[in-house]
Amino acid sequence: MALSDLLYPDNPKRRQELIHLHQELLDCMSMNFHATNELAGVLNAHLGCTISHIKMRESSTVKENCDIIIQAMSEIQRQVQKIDSDMKEKLEPVLYQKLYDIKEPELEKIAIAHRVFSIILGEATSTAGMVAIKLIGSNLITLTVSKLVSLLAQIGASVLGGISITILGLGIEMILHAILGAVERNQLLAAVRSYEEHLAEFKEASEKYQRAIHEVTSSVRHQVQ
Repeated sequence: MALSDLLYPDNPKRRQELIHLHQELLDCMSMNFHATNELAGVLNAHLGCTISHIKMRESSTVKENCDIIIQAMSEIQRQVQKIDSDMKEKLEPVLYQKLYDIKEPELEKIAIAHRVFSIILGEATSTAGMVAIKLIGSNLITLTVSKLVSLLAQIGASVLGGISITILGLGIEMILHAILGAVERNQLLAAVRSYEEHLAEFKEASEKYQRAIHEVTSSVRHQVQ
């Protein structure tokens, strides 16, 4: 049976839509790889972390690439939790509470955090306190990263997970063959719906994640200038 018969017979528009959805998913993942590396770079440069940069693997499946990002995000979460623990250990309880008090001026919070990192690192960069406050005092870790990790896990576990990401440079028929070959014939409709259902939520969460990281990195660049 022809590929066009498998995928909504006599509906070329639907065929193009499936390819477009797959491309959008990969674009989102690629931007998340880039944003995660940016955040890792800031943590390494200013807070003494040693988080490895990650790279999208074109020879791997969607799930395998989801797992790469999840692992990196989990390490970032762990490092930020350690930063918070260090703050709590080094500071008097009253000063530690100030870091989370929305009424406290941000500059005072930054000064407190900088003193802590000067002790921990021996010599902290001028932006260390600001980066720490941006991370532990915002919802970047508690909400944004956690949400995206959850969605990546769902995508990896769905019928999309087994699809390779190496199909971008192929022709339409070969792209369809790659997508259809990753799922059983009776799962095809589920695959199409899975793209549609996961992509909207994933794009929204990705944009929030990228904006949150951009806020941190922009603040760092502004501070350095």
